[in-house]
Amino acid sequence: MSGATILHADLDAFYASVEQLLDPRLRGRPIAVGGSARGGVVLAASYEAKAYGVAGGMPGWRAARLCPSLLFVPGRFREYQPLADRVMDVLGDVTPAVERISIDEAFLDVAGSTHLFGTPAQIATLLRRRVRDEIGLPISVGAARTKHLAKIASQVAKPDGLVVVEPEAERAFLEPLPVGLMWGVGPVARARLAERGITTIGELARTPSSAVEQILGQAVGARMSALSHNEDPRQVAGAGRARSLGAQSALGRQRATRELVREVLSHLADRVAGRLRAKDRAGRTVTVRVRFPGMRSVTRSLTLPGPVATTLTLTEVAEQLVWQAIREQPHPEPEITLLAVSVTGLVAQSSLQLELPLLTDDPRRPGSSPGAARWAVDRSVDAVRARFGSGAVGYLPTAMPRVRTVPDEFRELAEHDL
Repeated sequence: MSGATILHADLDAFYASVEQLLDPRLRGRPIAVGGSARGGVVLAASYEAKAYGVAGGMPGWRAARLCPSLLFVPGRFREYQPLADRVMDVLGDVTPAVERISIDEAFLDVAGSTHLFGTPAQIATLLRRRVRDEIGLPISVGAARTKHLAKIASQVAKPDGLVVVEPEAERAFLEPLPVGLMWGVGPVARARLAERGITTIGELARTPSSAVEQILGQAVGARMSALSHNEDPRQVAGAGRARSLGAQSALGRQRATRELVREVLSHLADRVAGRLRAKDRAGRTVTVRVRFPGMRSVTRSLTLPGPVATTLTLTEVAEQLVWQAIREQPHPEPEITLLAVSVTGLVAQSSLQLELPLLTDDPRRPGSSPGAARWAVDRSVDAVRARFGSGAVGYLPTAMPRVRTVPDEFRELAEHDL
């Protein structure tokens, strides 16, 4: 049996492909989801548009210049999740070991399925055919011995292809590939490596780990060095309850002011707390991540006396932790590039057990008088939003944010339960 039993399945240009599926007039044409020729941000691009250099995250005006025939579509966000869920159901038909890592991609461990469906390559071929025939979407699959390599293989397979990397061919496969294909190597890390003459995974593998750590930092450097040798012990985690919920916001480079931090964290906390309540869940531990220029990140966590899912409490705790991280920086007014909030230690919470009035009121205890009041208000907000839309009601400054170039519906789809 092949040792390449871990698959990474990734829908191709998912949001754009859905638009082309729903509107046959768009098929074979360069399209951008979101933005316009006058401005805004492109959320996703079809492969026909990518051929001109159009990419997600690009300003709409720039995309229009690169591709004069580009068609902008607003995006039918309500259609994306159901179609993606149907694809995941197809993947689940061949193995219960499916680890969904975003709306449109997942890892599978098919080691226990080969006696039913054939080799990993045959299983991948079956899945690709079913997704195309039954749902109408293209999907690329990579098969390898590790998750890291399977994900790289699926990127090499795009668009609409299959790449299987057998164990004996791993080094030869990785050798010429650009370091940017590695999970975790972004533009900044890629530029730092290029300054040292490291542009391929093979060159990275031949560089001593200590040198890579000096370039990228100890933790990131050690991990990237190991992955360049395909050392990845992670197993595919099967379906189960989410262990955490989180959201993040990239900020460019901005000075950390009270107004900026409060606005961003309010918005993130609103998204996370709303998702928790929608799942009738709450969490005990709040974690924030603050990223500074140079890709340096700091995380801080706090475990609360009881599990919470209220927006105001989550906002207050997140603010406390973020400012703790910021004040520890040597510069008195540092710039920040990203804020993230997540909640772990999740438990069921479909209702609240009120406390006896024996302790001082503390909104961080969900059963206290102010804690219960916040929970009741949030549930009322949820009910109004369910009927009239997410913009119908909210907390300041969440209800009156700065102009957002990316719709919240798209942000919510991009987030996933960890």
